[in-house]
Amino acid sequence: MSLPDLPPIISGGKFDFSIDRGGTFTDVFCIVPTSPPTPCVYKLLSEDPSNYKDAPTEGIRRFLSKYDTPSTGVAYPRNSPIDTRSLRSIRMGTTVATNALLERKGSRVLNLITAGFGDLLEIGNQSRPDIFDLSISKLGTLYSATIEVPERV
Repeated sequence: MSLPDLPPIISGGKFDFSIDRGGTFTDVFCIVPTSPPTPCVYKLLSEDPSNYKDAPTEGIRRFLSKYDTPSTGVAYPRNSPIDTRSLRSIRMGTTVATNALLERKGSRVLNLITAGFGDLLEIGNQSRPDIFDLSISKLGTLYSATIEVPERV
């Protein structure tokens, strides 16, 4: 996937990034500071050790190399820290940890909760598909243990 050709960025323009790092692909959304600002999306593999160490960093580097370097002359070499002068914001989310948790992969999870509420997540809201079903099958909890913490709310 290649980045589109755009008009030059405005002088002093700042880049805004929103990144979703998934298990297979990393999606990088960027508002490129052209006039008017241009939204662009770029997708790259989340793991590609022969080409880069970190997909979000590489995505940012590719945007800046394509759009910032021609205007500012600042180089963005691979596997080097990124000069952040042209960045306004980076927002990042990931589904990797959520998926590991839901698939019960990775480390065990501990639930820390206010004293007296230790069974809250297990009880839930008592909703069920068939209200009169006497044999309710519930999913197991995502955590392996609960510790109730004495604290003030």
